[in-house]
Amino acid sequence: MHVVLLSGSPAARSRTELLLDYVRQCLEAQQVEVSLLKVRDFPAEDLLHARFDSPAVQQLQAVVASADGLVVGTPVYKASFTGALKVLLDLLPERALAHKVVLPLASGGSPAHLLAVDYALKPVLAALKAQEMLSGVFAVDKQIAYPEGDRPAQIDDELRERLDEALEQLGAALARRPKPIDPNVLNDRLVNARWSI
Repeated sequence: MHVVLLSGSPAARSRTELLLDYVRQCLEAQQVEVSLLKVRDFPAEDLLHARFDSPAVQQLQAVVASADGLVVGTPVYKASFTGALKVLLDLLPERALAHKVVLPLASGGSPAHLLAVDYALKPVLAALKAQEMLSGVFAVDKQIAYPEGDRPAQIDDELRERLDEALEQLGAALARRPKPIDPNVLNDRLVNARWSI
């Protein structure tokens, strides 16, 4: 099982990435292979000029294609997900999320932005043909504390409970998702059907 974590945060110090780090730890504890991609690690020119032939963009497409599921995390700015994440998602093929389970995560300064997940992020992920879209988790910034000195990052209990529940749903969705048909099996059936006519 392979899950890609996609961070839409342009900032090096990011509460969204603390959420994704928690998700990574939980998935790896369940022996799930995890890949982390950060929007800020892509060359800005590739994103701004939509360079589909860029090695970084082609690697993004290959990693997403190999995934069983995606966890997409973003901070909420101006009542929506980050523009950098939108540009990155625009570089994926039209059916990039077919046969994949998607869990959206967002963090923002106020619960007033709670609906940004449903009304901004989910429609874009659905346009990429996500097989199953999970409810998602919205975290208020005050629920996530940055690490200080020897103290690791802190996620409050209520948020941790919601994340754990979302990860249970992700695991169940990954387990029940139908596997794509192997093109070799389909070709063998067509060849055999021709011989039986």
